[in-house]
Amino acid sequence: MKSGHQHGGGDNAHTKILLTSLSAMVAETTTFPIDLIKTRLQLHGESLSSSRPTGAVRIAAEIIREQGPLGLYKGWSPAIIRHLFYTPIRIVGYEHMRSVVSADNASLSIFSKALVGGISGCMAQVVASPADLVKVRMQADGRMARHGIQPRYSGPFDAFRKIVQAEGLKGLWKGVLPNVQRAFLVNMGELACYDHAKQLVIRSRIADDNVYAHTLASIMSGLAATSLSCPADVVKTRMMNQVAKEGKVLYISSLDCLVKTVKVEGIQALWKGFFPTWARLGPWQFVFWVSYEKFRKIAGLSSF
Repeated sequence: MKSGHQHGGGDNAHTKILLTSLSAMVAETTTFPIDLIKTRLQLHGESLSSSRPTGAVRIAAEIIREQGPLGLYKGWSPAIIRHLFYTPIRIVGYEHMRSVVSADNASLSIFSKALVGGISGCMAQVVASPADLVKVRMQADGRMARHGIQPRYSGPFDAFRKIVQAEGLKGLWKGVLPNVQRAFLVNMGELACYDHAKQLVIRSRIADDNVYAHTLASIMSGLAATSLSCPADVVKTRMMNQVAKEGKVLYISSLDCLVKTVKVEGIQALWKGFFPTWARLGPWQFVFWVSYEKFRKIAGLSSF
């Protein structure tokens, strides 16, 4: 079994960046509507109309009724822009750091992999944070249109321009801290778990290094990433969506948001949207990892 490391230099890095971007675009397009529904579910509870019962199916039906099926892809373009930065940095960064820490992947402990995964996720998130902010704002915009309020932005570039105008350049990195915290947890869960689970499946002879092993490992990594990231995801979404009214904001910091959410809605509110988050991360990781491993094989690279 190949350890997943190539000894070629820059060419391999360029190929990997291209393949991760391509796989991320495939995964993002396949699962984007689930992400939109998840964002709406997490913001539900902040608005005045939240007394109405809500669920994923109800929100999806409402979006299709009001905006047509394409309404489920509102905010798709900033999501793709984000992944063109975020995914290559975290995946290629993880693989590079993993080979620096140890030449033999099989001998690396899950804790080392978790740390490497977390660090690569943080670096990627800092770079991709502006596109993430635009994505969340545009998804929330669809909700405003439903209440007859004029949407804030006409498109991703209009959103970038307006945010910089109103909040300065640093406004693009609003919520970067909860974002980075979440990225650390997600990548710690996803990358370490996928890597380790795949090795385990192959070593236990449950499957060879093929689509079955990649599928099993991606399902396990999806569950691990969701459990770890859900509370940080709720905080991140609420922090990024808030706009100062008369100089006042609802949440001062991530911790303040966490405390207020638990106080008002109970501890279970931190796992609000757990199923949509998993229904989103699970298929995303399945499509991403299976595509990425397949693309690597076609390109003549060893398995991840």
